[in-house]
Amino acid sequence: MPQISRFFGIVIYMYAKDHLPPHFHAIYGDDEAIIDIRTKEITEGNLSKRAQRLVKEWAELHEQELLANFEEAQKPQPQFKPIAPLD
Repeated sequence: MPQISRFFGIVIYMYAKDHLPPHFHAIYGDDEAIIDIRTKEITEGNLSKRAQRLVKEWAELHEQELLANFEEAQKPQPQFKPIAPLD
């Protein structure tokens, strides 16, 4: 699972050849969620309210980079680009 960002204890990653709609995965402690890149909503799993707020804020700032990484994930040998953390 390629990590693309990490901030405030939250790890963001994507899988190669993952399913639509475009999304990313977030882990915070024992919680894990799948977040739709376009809507920024959790489609599966669970995160604390604080982690949800931070992940949504970060995703809004980096939507185009997330979409580019998701497109890259569909290639046979994806080369994920790291995305800056939330400061």
